[in-house]
Amino acid sequence: MAAEKPRALVVGGGLAGLAATIRIAETGTPVDLFSMVPVKRSHSVCAQGGINACNKVARQQGYSEWMHFDETLYGGDFLNHQPPVYDMAHWAPRIIDLLDRMGVPFNRTHEGERDLRMFGGSLFKRTHFAGATTGQQLLYALDEQVRRWEAEGLVRKFEFWEFLAPVLDDGGMCKGIIAQDMRTMEIRAFRGDATVLATGGNGLVYGKSTNSVICNGAAAIRAYAQGAWLGNPEFIQVHPTAIPGEDKCRLMSESARGEGGRVWVPRKKGDSRAPGDIPEGERSYFLEEKYPAYGNLVPRDIATREIFWKCLEGYGVAGGRMVYLDCTHLPDATKNKLAGIFEIYEKFTGDDPRKVAMKIFPAVHYTMGGLYTVYTPRSDYKGMEPGAPNNMMTNIPGLYAFGEVNYQYHGGTRLGANALLSCIFDGLFCGLSVANHIRDKAGKRAQELSAGLYEQGVRRQEDAVRQLIDAKGENNPYTIAREMGEVMTDRVTVVRDEEGLKLALNTIGSLRQRYQSMRISDTGTWTNQNLAFARALGDMLIYAEAIVIGATERRESRGSHFRSDHLERNDDKYLKTTIMKYDAANDRHTLEYEDVPTPLVKPRPRTYGKVEAA
Repeated sequence: MAAEKPRALVVGGGLAGLAATIRIAETGTPVDLFSMVPVKRSHSVCAQGGINACNKVARQQGYSEWMHFDETLYGGDFLNHQPPVYDMAHWAPRIIDLLDRMGVPFNRTHEGERDLRMFGGSLFKRTHFAGATTGQQLLYALDEQVRRWEAEGLVRKFEFWEFLAPVLDDGGMCKGIIAQDMRTMEIRAFRGDATVLATGGNGLVYGKSTNSVICNGAAAIRAYAQGAWLGNPEFIQVHPTAIPGEDKCRLMSESARGEGGRVWVPRKKGDSRAPGDIPEGERSYFLEEKYPAYGNLVPRDIATREIFWKCLEGYGVAGGRMVYLDCTHLPDATKNKLAGIFEIYEKFTGDDPRKVAMKIFPAVHYTMGGLYTVYTPRSDYKGMEPGAPNNMMTNIPGLYAFGEVNYQYHGGTRLGANALLSCIFDGLFCGLSVANHIRDKAGKRAQELSAGLYEQGVRRQEDAVRQLIDAKGENNPYTIAREMGEVMTDRVTVVRDEEGLKLALNTIGSLRQRYQSMRISDTGTWTNQNLAFARALGDMLIYAEAIVIGATERRESRGSHFRSDHLERNDDKYLKTTIMKYDAANDRHTLEYEDVPTPLVKPRPRTYGKVEAA
């Protein structure tokens, strides 16, 4: 019998995971793809607004790939690494062409060109879109390509499987994973000569966010507990426009503002009239007034803070914590482009945003930080060396991080419509690196390793499950999770300060103590969601602690990290990556800093044409 070929494992069924699966399979390397949900229900499906790239129509405006590169660095407050961002921006037009050939139904102009819309952080139209359901269309297109490789026998899908831990050999190299079937609750080891984590963000740490409830950050922390490092965990993006809900917050895409939607509040505090009854002269379009060059399209961190402050000053809708996002003035053709988000708003509020201004407020949305990764830059720093085996590898050899779980691309704040791009770029560009690692750097094959290595990993996870099921403590995991979300939202989102961060850290420490004395209500052995949540809660508490420690030690304001007690950006001290390491045996985080090189674009003040108050 022929020996089984070396195999890659990809954890995460969103855009980054699918793109990686396609690229690795193209090299002839078999791939096992794991997802907690059916691939077509991965959180990428929720992305609405678009994907950035410079095409020929954008060039006719005077736009270029270099400007896209520069905007991304400027938006990220220069904390992003420049070679990966350079490659992402210059690959973007080719990625759009590829997606077009895959059948993504991009909106078109009357002349048949792919249509573009405005998006935050740019004065040019450079965002491609498919109505207001762009993420869904991209996900479905990539899923079809994965199915093609599945039919050819190079991809095996494991849907409804949860990643529990990486398997490391005696030399510390990743040689597989431990995962659990979320239906039968079977725990199994899977051998692999390289593993890609493409598991998204950590919104559930904040309780309510725009993320799906599976976006809990647990996979990253399970790698963190095995020695992987975190990069910039303190940088969490709060989206300026969402519908607050009892269960979660629902995104109202930046595409609404990109198509001409306007943010405003009544000029009179506590004005409770219906928005249509408030005359134009009695409205404050505060983003347009304060940032005339960019108006409603300032980056998300700036828009979020301005909305937050307006509400704190008492100018919110009827004096509360909401402002208006008004699309009622848009022409019908433009409203049709936004039908996807309008339907969501009407479904959850009962109001038709075609006729009534939407009520919105900021919500936690995106994780700029994530697992720390490395790469090999070109000699001129204009990109990464294609196929270099370490591109987007964590500090654990053979373990990669792609997409939102990777800290590299977005710095202090992600520009809208760069997320879909970075996920697909990561998978397509760095997928070759995974295949090359397997071919040239992986050493002894996973199939040749002792079965005991994998059996030990399975037993460890089975013991952890048994401890959770047998626990007879007094604390409810959902109560602990709610209190964690409340303190993280109150103290570690839009505005942070030393006092609030210390309070948050103490609270998280107390919650971790209570977690040790917990009882779950479902002790069954079939599709036990109570168990899965309780297990992930322990990981989320560790992640919350890392976020707060990073935010406390970064005593400056940069991007989405705004310190009211340290208002200025401090490049001399903090033009650096936060690296967090975790000693699981002693339950201790260690923080270090690493300089961020700026070989192509030097940092400059990030103002977006702000008009200072007189």
